[in-house]
Amino acid sequence: MLIDGVFSGGGIKGFALIGACEAVERRGFKFCRVAGTSAGSIVASLISAGYTSKEMQSLLDELKLDKLLDARKLLIPSPVAKWLLVYWKMGLYKGEALEQWIAEKLALRGVRTFGDLPEGALRVVASDLTNGKMVVLPDDLPKYGVSPDTFPVAKAVRMSCSIPYFFEPVRLQSPEGMNIVVDGGVLSNFPMWLFDSENVKKMRPVLGIQLSHDPENHPPHKVKNAIQLFDALFETMKEAHDARYISRKHAKNIIFIPTAGVGSTEFGLTEERKTKLIHHGRECAEQFFRKWSY
Repeated sequence: MLIDGVFSGGGIKGFALIGACEAVERRGFKFCRVAGTSAGSIVASLISAGYTSKEMQSLLDELKLDKLLDARKLLIPSPVAKWLLVYWKMGLYKGEALEQWIAEKLALRGVRTFGDLPEGALRVVASDLTNGKMVVLPDDLPKYGVSPDTFPVAKAVRMSCSIPYFFEPVRLQSPEGMNIVVDGGVLSNFPMWLFDSENVKKMRPVLGIQLSHDPENHPPHKVKNAIQLFDALFETMKEAHDARYISRKHAKNIIFIPTAGVGSTEFGLTEERKTKLIHHGRECAEQFFRKWSY
């Protein structure tokens, strides 16, 4: 049975999304259209290129996560120089290695640009800080004077994954000038509304997979110092918009995967913890399907 799927952001916690996809496949469902933010955009892009959950897991098993941390070389290595680089480049890592890895894996299935995919098959969310607005790719590319048919899917995914201050922002040229684009989670970490909204006709069942608690049972943030304040601020910023939507719409169509204890940028994740995340995602999905009625 064909369904549409939406995948949330969550950084390195996205391994759990793959486990959930495995449970989806076991139930006989197949994704027709997919959308995602940040880590969810990676999974969505691979699905749109025809990868199965097992194949995605194999790709990630082969990948050394630290290879994605492509820091710029410093003439004089020092903590001060490192943070000065962050000041000017706005990120610890370039993000080019991530884009290249995604591009290589998509190209193996004949996907390079959005023109290589069926229309509407994949949608990726990013945040345009220059203009203070959400960007849905490829839908909004013509507004920047860019043809979706020639725009690389891997570039769009990199935009959606550009966690502020961690990865450098992507610069998108338009007739009006240069635009700074970062992680879609800044404005919508779980774009369920793309396929399941009051003003959008549902073409088939829509299934969401979100790396968080159900909003109604979300544990309170602990805010006792500046670091915890920043963490709580950023998480609230990412989740508040979508949580409000989910609370009044179809939470019954969402697989919630709590991933407390794993950091979004924990690229030093051990093989054991990666495996646990995948198993956890699969278990949460299996529990969901025991009661899902579409």
